[in-house]
Amino acid sequence: MCIFFNSALWAQQAQFNNTDTPFDLKQAFELAWDRQPEAKSATLRRNAAQARQEVANSWTAEPPSLDLFTQSDQVTGDQGRREYVAGVTLPLWLPGEQSRASELAGAELRSVSSRVSAAQLRTSQNLRTAWWDWQRARDETALANARVVNAKKLAADVRRRVNAGDLALSDQHQASGALASAEVAQAESESRLASATQHLRSLTGVLPNSNVKQTPERMPALPADFTKLDANHPAVKELFDRAQVARRTADLASAQNWKNPEVFLGTTRERGVYGESWQQSITLGVRIPFGSGSRNRARIGQAQAEALESESQMRLEQERLAADLEASKILVESTRLQLVAAEKRARLAQESRVFFEKSFRLGETDLPTRLRIELESVEAQRGASRARIDLAAAVSTLRQNLGLLPE
Repeated sequence: MCIFFNSALWAQQAQFNNTDTPFDLKQAFELAWDRQPEAKSATLRRNAAQARQEVANSWTAEPPSLDLFTQSDQVTGDQGRREYVAGVTLPLWLPGEQSRASELAGAELRSVSSRVSAAQLRTSQNLRTAWWDWQRARDETALANARVVNAKKLAADVRRRVNAGDLALSDQHQASGALASAEVAQAESESRLASATQHLRSLTGVLPNSNVKQTPERMPALPADFTKLDANHPAVKELFDRAQVARRTADLASAQNWKNPEVFLGTTRERGVYGESWQQSITLGVRIPFGSGSRNRARIGQAQAEALESESQMRLEQERLAADLEASKILVESTRLQLVAAEKRARLAQESRVFFEKSFRLGETDLPTRLRIELESVEAQRGASRARIDLAAAVSTLRQNLGLLPE
């Protein structure tokens, strides 16, 4: 599930800001993720985990050390006594330490990947919320602009008929009031759009242009049982891998009750006094430090506590996700039904608007009725537009709860 992006994405920002390149949810996610701290540190964390894996696969517990010694009686009498020692000290693995260190390094490497996947999912959640709020604000602004245009046309028509003596001056006041109401709604929608646009910009670093793809995400395949979520779900896997790291840390600490023993292999070249021949000898030694189990109790207890906490969080997260998935599934179904009803209402309201607009021109309908029908048509169109976006947002939320990134 891990996705990494390079610096080429930054070049896309100017492209999105200065051209009419289509800007969709997937591209917005790529830009938003590239700005996250987890994206910037992922490579370094992976390199560190791989380095620990290499250490665990080495022959010695610590790097070997070179020991050099010399003894001389030059200061105390200078009888020619000389001794030179050169050797290598090799720290040895404790029983079971190397295998457990390797298991810990592997768990840390897996944890890096799951941590990145979980961070991507959290980023996509914030982005999806901001994205669909922005889409709602855009559509409401477009509808408000259309309402103002229609209100201006109607006010101009009423003014013309008042001047001709067909309508009373009170009708012109009503039409002007309807235009003022439409302009207020337009100003409010533009304010909400500006706020939603800046919120989206704060996530992506890009000011979205008007050429935006509104293609909704695909409806995902749903598992038969939400209570048995796939262990590869990023939110679950992150906690599982975190618990595994803590367990492996406790296992390694339990094997490190003693300090690492050391093997010394050296050679000695010496002579007693001037004139004696040099003697060569080999030294092989082992240093075994005494151990104390109490020294690692804190490490073991802390690691076990972290493992228990992560495992408990994982179970709670699975229950929460199961509940959210069930709720989001119901939301998709109910929103789909709402969309059908809202589109039917919008179609009927538009047809009624056409009828009453014609009858008003013919003088068969009074202005209050005409204004009421116009307002009902606007509300019906707004309801249908909102229902379409709500359905797309509900599907997006369902994909989010399934652990799927924007596509």
